[in-house]
Amino acid sequence: MSIDIKKKLKKTRQRNYLARDFDSFRSELLRYARTYFPDRIKDFSEVSFGGLLLDMAAMVGDSMSFYLDHQFNELNWATAIESKNVQRHIRNAGVKMHGAAPAVVDVSFFIEVPSEVHGMEYRPQYEALPVILSETVVLSKEGVTFTLVDDVDYGDVDRIGNLLAEVTVSSVNSDGSPSAYILEAKGLCISGAVTSQAFRIPNVHKAFRKLTLSKESVTSIISIRDGTGNIYYEVESLAQDTVFKSIPNFDEDSEEVNNNLEVIPAPYRFVKLYDQRLRLTSLRFGGGNAESLDDDIIPDPSELSLPLYGKKTFGRFSIDPNALLDSHTLGIAPLNTTLTVMFRHGGGIRHNVSAGTIRTVGTLRMEFSGRPSKDVADGVRASIDVNNRLAASGGSQAPTLDSLRAQIPAARQMQSRVVSKQDLLARLYTMPSNFGRIYRAGIRANPNNPLASQLFIICQDKTKKLTIAPDTLKKNLMTYLNEFRLISDAMDVLDASVINVAIDFDIVTNPDANKNMVIQGVILALKDLFKIDNFQIDQPLVLADIVNVIINTTGVIALTDLEIINVQGQIEDRIYSDISFNVDASTVRGMIIGSPGSIFELKYPDYDIVGNAS
Repeated sequence: MSIDIKKKLKKTRQRNYLARDFDSFRSELLRYARTYFPDRIKDFSEVSFGGLLLDMAAMVGDSMSFYLDHQFNELNWATAIESKNVQRHIRNAGVKMHGAAPAVVDVSFFIEVPSEVHGMEYRPQYEALPVILSETVVLSKEGVTFTLVDDVDYGDVDRIGNLLAEVTVSSVNSDGSPSAYILEAKGLCISGAVTSQAFRIPNVHKAFRKLTLSKESVTSIISIRDGTGNIYYEVESLAQDTVFKSIPNFDEDSEEVNNNLEVIPAPYRFVKLYDQRLRLTSLRFGGGNAESLDDDIIPDPSELSLPLYGKKTFGRFSIDPNALLDSHTLGIAPLNTTLTVMFRHGGGIRHNVSAGTIRTVGTLRMEFSGRPSKDVADGVRASIDVNNRLAASGGSQAPTLDSLRAQIPAARQMQSRVVSKQDLLARLYTMPSNFGRIYRAGIRANPNNPLASQLFIICQDKTKKLTIAPDTLKKNLMTYLNEFRLISDAMDVLDASVINVAIDFDIVTNPDANKNMVIQGVILALKDLFKIDNFQIDQPLVLADIVNVIINTTGVIALTDLEIINVQGQIEDRIYSDISFNVDASTVRGMIIGSPGSIFELKYPDYDIVGNAS
């Protein structure tokens, strides 16, 4: 029995899928029609019915191809053009979107206080020393508003009891004794207006409720409270259930470290979203119901099972994935309350006002820790004056989408955990300064534990001299780093050793030069070389650098002797480190190498650099 193969095989027609635009689609359709339908339609001119069919089909294909390409391009951050999609890419990469940035400036606050006699000396009347509270508002000549960030306390004293504020005599009595003093204290101010907005939340649970603030260019959320006193905390993402909180430090080292750092739970939390097109800021809250008791760490999927009630058969059913989100794991949504949001808004380049232009007090918030008389208190309030000795800085316009898009590659490589040495150092220096300021940090491998590292830190006192880090700073550092370190990593926080040195040199000068002037030139050059800003922990002293500075000073012909001396203990009224260091034994190949975790310091340049000329 013979089989007709041609009847069994389906006729295959040649098709081309490379057409992408209108002309390509029309050409391919025209070729296809003339090949497979030569007898049906013969006229395919533009005015014919056949041409109409070709144009319509080509237009549909061209439109579908365009939108396919467009949607594919929108999937890539580098080729996306729609602002909504670009903003999604930016948020997914972790780039922070924000509006115009505010300016910051140190503002000097002046008050006049009457004098009093204490012992045998005149001084400002301590009872009349006020505290200028935060949220005090000052204005520039251009009308830019600045708000005081922290309290300015004129009663603050150092360890020996001297006022930290600058004190000058304002007026004197007939006998020449001071009758009044002018005190100057500086406070950090930030530009922008502070506004409060209330939102009424109905008694209907809505997961991940979103509220939009009415003002443009919101720079920071100061506080959010509901009607029952609950505080809502800003977090990076709703999965973050803890935040850092500052507690005033009342220990002996409170001058160096103002606040203690603690980690607290944040069941009431929100994330801040910024719309680059509308320049408005929205707040998104958690998804949990505040009225339900949630003891589970994660939602229990077994709660979604359907009861059969004795049935042996059941139909198909669907599960709502949103039911898995009905938990406090991602925070609690506000319900049946009033949210009061206090925020700061405004910024831009024009907020970078010039020096000497902030001269007006808009809103003064002042209180007295003592009990001065009403006349004295009123006189102090009336004497308030402000001035900014330096220009404000930091104000900038809102970044464009293209500039934010350019940050995506770098943001994707960032990580919010400490893995490498560079990650640890970067994280150290990002801890807010009110929890203690680390001046230098050095990391070494722990010789006794291969999984641990030794972290050496050093701080500066108010005179810019190196000092041992306070214990409170170390505790804050431990609390801070513990939230970012890997679970298998360990760090030993140690004090860096300060090695104080002095320099003694002998030079030969040009016969025509003034020897004293040449020596002063060398000393000034060495002071610049030994600025503490130029030194790091575990950085050696290179003798060639010192020699190069000396012999390149104008008027120096030769360097005949150079000696680096270790100084320690107390010399006259100068107090040095107690670290004993053998300079000769530690000199290797022209470098003076300190002990592990040490840093060199030329503490008193006016006394520790001695030179002779011949």
